[in-house]
Amino acid sequence: MARIVAADDDDGTQQFYSMELNSISSVSDSTLGQLLKNVSDVRKLAIGDETPVHESFNQDNDDDNLMQTVPFVLSFDNLTYNVSIRQKLTFRDLIPRRKTEDPELAQTVTPPNTKTLLNNISGETRDGEIMAVLGASGSGKSTLIDALANRIAKGSLKGTVKLNGETLQSRTLKVISAYVMQDDLLFPMLTVEETLMFAAEFRLPRSLPKSKKKLRVQALIEQLGIKNAAKTIIGDEGHRGISGGERRRVSIGIDIIHDPILLFLDEPTSGLDSTSAYMVVKVLKRIAQSGSIVIMSIHQPSHRVLGLLNRLIFLSRGNTVFSGSPGSLPRFFAEFGSPIPENENRTEFALDLIRELEGSAGGTRGLIEFNKKWQEMKKEDNRQPPLTPPASPYPNLTLKEAIAASISRGKLVSGGESAAISTSTAATTLTVPAFANSIWIEIVTLSKRSMLNSRRQPELFGIRLASVVITGFILATVFWRIDNSPKGVQERLGFFAFAMSTMFYTCAEALPVFLQERYIFMRETAYNAYRRSSYVLSHAIVAFPSLIFLSVAFAATTFWAVGLDGGPMGFLFYCLIILASFWSGSSFVTFLSGIVPHVMLGYTIVVAILAYFLLFSGFFINRNRIPDYWIWFHYMSLVKYPYEAVLQNEFSDATKCFVRGVQIFDNTPLGVLPEGMKLRLLDSVSRSLGTTISSSTCLTTGADILTQQGVTQLSKWNCLLITVGFGFFFRALFYFCLLLGSKNKRR
Repeated sequence: MARIVAADDDDGTQQFYSMELNSISSVSDSTLGQLLKNVSDVRKLAIGDETPVHESFNQDNDDDNLMQTVPFVLSFDNLTYNVSIRQKLTFRDLIPRRKTEDPELAQTVTPPNTKTLLNNISGETRDGEIMAVLGASGSGKSTLIDALANRIAKGSLKGTVKLNGETLQSRTLKVISAYVMQDDLLFPMLTVEETLMFAAEFRLPRSLPKSKKKLRVQALIEQLGIKNAAKTIIGDEGHRGISGGERRRVSIGIDIIHDPILLFLDEPTSGLDSTSAYMVVKVLKRIAQSGSIVIMSIHQPSHRVLGLLNRLIFLSRGNTVFSGSPGSLPRFFAEFGSPIPENENRTEFALDLIRELEGSAGGTRGLIEFNKKWQEMKKEDNRQPPLTPPASPYPNLTLKEAIAASISRGKLVSGGESAAISTSTAATTLTVPAFANSIWIEIVTLSKRSMLNSRRQPELFGIRLASVVITGFILATVFWRIDNSPKGVQERLGFFAFAMSTMFYTCAEALPVFLQERYIFMRETAYNAYRRSSYVLSHAIVAFPSLIFLSVAFAATTFWAVGLDGGPMGFLFYCLIILASFWSGSSFVTFLSGIVPHVMLGYTIVVAILAYFLLFSGFFINRNRIPDYWIWFHYMSLVKYPYEAVLQNEFSDATKCFVRGVQIFDNTPLGVLPEGMKLRLLDSVSRSLGTTISSSTCLTTGADILTQQGVTQLSKWNCLLITVGFGFFFRALFYFCLLLGSKNKRR
């Protein structure tokens, strides 16, 4: 039975009060969410608070009397990770050879096409500490961080990762941890404050008032030391913004907005000067002292940075060559036979020595073996006993109880939703969800962020609108006031084919939108900032208003100038089919952006596929003349349905005539004959047919043109619905691409 209630006194210190957690100790099969809720809710009753209060970031780094935290110990044992490498195919590989090796021996030896990235890596660290992983490029630093953060596919990684002696489950890890990537993945046109506020909207529960979220953001800005840059945009290559060190701290702030218990960072000081790197690590030290476990990879720390680190692991080609505290480095290398000079940076000396050994004949094998013996000697001499949760006001907690107790003192804000509780059992019927907010709040927040970022780059939409208007203007002047002659019919067909295909080619600009946001999306969804479905719906909602403007602009530029038929209702349908074309084209390109990894490759694929769609649309070759083995592509063509819809909108009037009398000879070699000769030929044709055909007799109506073009299977409204349906279909495919292809895990 645990007694773990914590509350804040008026002076800012934290005192622990006794409380029996009957619900935790008696219900062994309770969910993590229920356990988190129990302690959080009782804490709020004990201190009279209605919302979660976060105090841990108000601690000063130099304060020696840090509040007592819930103990956490992260341990990892024998982590091994092998990957298969592709071998170049040679001529000898094509020649079959007899197998002479012993099959039993083959099973015990690592295959020659397998590379070991991690080889039996073990270690441990606890809350309040920073554990740094060091090594040269390719040593396995980032791989170890990924292994600890569950970013390697299940089954590929061998070994165990435990928190307080219990194996970490994937769902639990997502709730209590955060991962900061090496690259700063931020929206360039948002300010620092806006970026962190949107992160708070995603990661903090909706039960927390917006005023409290703003206070949380302001406290985090103070903690990160970026108050002077709070109103400055992030910036990119084309827009001046904050400095590199400030960008790195903002990237860290996004992932610690909910104050996680475990924080993983992949080279947070990469590319920074020594002062900026020190400031970043100093921020991480404060985070660790607030009750978090901080694990990061770092390339070559300075002397000041080294003073902030608590535990070091040196790697060499996937093997541990040193594991211990920074203070034990001199003794380790002295006993190895390579003492560190007094005035030299310890880590620089160690890394230089490791590189030198890697280039030697024996490699680092001697150093690896010495480290194993040294670790055994430490255990025998009791110099460094294994880490165990230290003495605390609440010993013998299970992992779930420890996490719940940590929440009760202000950690892990995303777990602090309010809920009604029973006064007799202190139990709640609600659970902490995998996501902090509902899908609708996520959609609104994502849409707001995307529109704000786009509104500050009006030139992007302006260029797209200008291209549509200019294209419409060129078409309007080229096809100005087309008459109702046979030549006019052909010109109308050409205009419609070009106009409808233009709608889809214009949508190609949607390709880089997601490609630029892909890694931001993967970072945010990897630890449940929001749902993938929310992103897909928000992406569609934000894109749609601009499509309406483009559709009306193109329709207004071309409809009356070209002289299209249908009046006001015809114009309305013309706008609708253009909008549907933009919608389906944008959805198709968005779907492709979820598949292809590069912009140029995506453009190549988009242009090629749209060309095929136009080829099989029915304009270049009639549907009845398309070979049977290609007819399936005709029905898959996105251009087919808008093209047939505008043809029916134009030629649906059965009373409108397009070929009269001698116009029958137009578009033929007889069209160059004098008018009198055409009349005599027409009279001869009339006598042969036994009917009277005068110069005013209507020979071809709009219905006849539709029949000639093979547009007889679907009505224009059905074509419109199919075009809209294609848009939803490709949005659904885009969702499945994100669901299956953005796991962000190594295999």
